[in-house]
Amino acid sequence: MSTYVYGITAGSGLALPDGLTGVGEPPLPVRVVRAGELAAIVSDAPEGLRPKRRDLLAHQTVLGEAGAAGCVLPMRFGSIAPDDETVADVLAERADHYRERLQALDGRVEYNVKASHVEEAVLHRVMAENSEVRAVAEANRKAGGGSYEDKLRLGEMVAAAVKAKEAEDGSALQQLLEPAAEAVNAGPESTGWLANVSFLVERDAAARFLEAVDRAREELPQLEIRVNGPLPPYSFVDPGPAEHAASAAGDAEAG
Repeated sequence: MSTYVYGITAGSGLALPDGLTGVGEPPLPVRVVRAGELAAIVSDAPEGLRPKRRDLLAHQTVLGEAGAAGCVLPMRFGSIAPDDETVADVLAERADHYRERLQALDGRVEYNVKASHVEEAVLHRVMAENSEVRAVAEANRKAGGGSYEDKLRLGEMVAAAVKAKEAEDGSALQQLLEPAAEAVNAGPESTGWLANVSFLVERDAAARFLEAVDRAREELPQLEIRVNGPLPPYSFVDPGPAEHAASAAGDAEAG
């Protein structure tokens, strides 16, 4: 059976509660795979695992219990390795990396920040700041709305200007928040968001980061800014045993 990986920590001092269970229905027992000074918190991987609320909460609970005595490198939900031996091999192979990450992430949390444009506000800014768009819009207005081609041209110009504004505002938001964070990791692009960025923040400095978010909201009123956190620092661990094992297998097949 495959091995589900919750997180990685220093082996010394790791003490999980008796009877701790994780994902699966029924919940599967959690165990520890050790390699030198490191340990991975794992369980068997249930078949057909999906991100259901019950299993997402179980994943978080195991990380919380494991982290009670010290820093844990959290793996993302659904991290699965072929078996315990593979997990131990990756821990040994990447021991220096994981030790460095444990030291760097100790006492740190992650805040994920997403932003989108408030449509009316960004259109107002585009019209105010782009004289060419403003001129075409005025010409169409004087012409009773303009021809189909005129309207199409204006729509394309506005769409291009808004797209440029997305890049500009996304960069401005990140620049405003970076000074309050220790590290930054841009997430994958997704529909509906002009920015999707994770920030590594010292736990004791979280209030300072949230104050920076409030200032960004004031300085960039055309943005709707959403903050999720504090979270385990998922975005600053890469890669975990499951991802590394899969990458190694792919490299071997390619070779």
